[in-house]
Amino acid sequence: MTKKLTGDNIFKVLAAVIAASAAVILLLNAYILITGSTTVLSVFKLDFVTGMNWNPVVGRESFGVLPYILGTLITSSIALLIGVPLSLGIAIFLVEMAPKAVKVAISYLVELLAAVPSVIFGLWGLFVLRFWVLEYIEKPLNTYLGWIPIFSGTPFGLDFLTAGIILAIMIIPTVASVSKEVISAVPDSIREGAYGIGATKWEVIRHWVLSYGRSGIFGAVILGLGRAVGETMAVTMVIGNATGPTAMPRTLFQPGQTLPSLIANGFLEAPTPLEKSAYVGAGLVLLAISLIINIVAHVMVTRVLKVKGGAVE
Repeated sequence: MTKKLTGDNIFKVLAAVIAASAAVILLLNAYILITGSTTVLSVFKLDFVTGMNWNPVVGRESFGVLPYILGTLITSSIALLIGVPLSLGIAIFLVEMAPKAVKVAISYLVELLAAVPSVIFGLWGLFVLRFWVLEYIEKPLNTYLGWIPIFSGTPFGLDFLTAGIILAIMIIPTVASVSKEVISAVPDSIREGAYGIGATKWEVIRHWVLSYGRSGIFGAVILGLGRAVGETMAVTMVIGNATGPTAMPRTLFQPGQTLPSLIANGFLEAPTPLEKSAYVGAGLVLLAISLIINIVAHVMVTRVLKVKGGAVE
């Protein structure tokens, strides 16, 4: 007996195909990166991941991406440390405290910020933010806390700290917008019950609202982290673009590079197949880092929810 073709069945098939397309795209990306990086991986093997040299001169080639892996992790960490608290503050203010007129205006501004191209952020960072960071953050930190290794060196403004700060600004619209929607979805009955037992507004937000929406907020942070890890143009314009051992992070006030900026700076001008393969290999490492971060994050949040339980489950 043949199954009747109905609108519901067609919709289910289309939805399944669309959902499967995400896995297909991911597998295609991985296949292209793996096949493209075979040349460099066969020559340098594990040294490609653990090495610090990057020398494309023919006959003396040496390719290692360790400084750029660390640069990516450092700038992304700075972005999260600065951007997430600011984003949560914006989301809480808009949902729990702001008058309606202010809420609408600020919400539009935050969403407009997300539409600004990254190259505009890069130009602003290069000609404006860099000097603010240098004068008001880096020089004071270096003067009073220069004995701490990460604040040592000579501040210049084109370094890991400036790149991390501009990434923090760029992830704020994403994290704030998603967090706002999550907090808005918390049922009013939760708040009313908390107020009913005498909780203050801060206690309601801290112990009930944020607890109820923590899985969604965590997802917002992961989205922001994904943008920070993969951001290219803005970082390329403010990080200084050092290569080789000089790009190895020793202080926040030194030039360096991330994996995306490394690829953006050199891929199109790479003259030899080995050098092109090295840039594709850097892309493969970037994909692996992104997948590992997302998998670890999902495992962590799943364990937290299982242990603590509560309304989120």
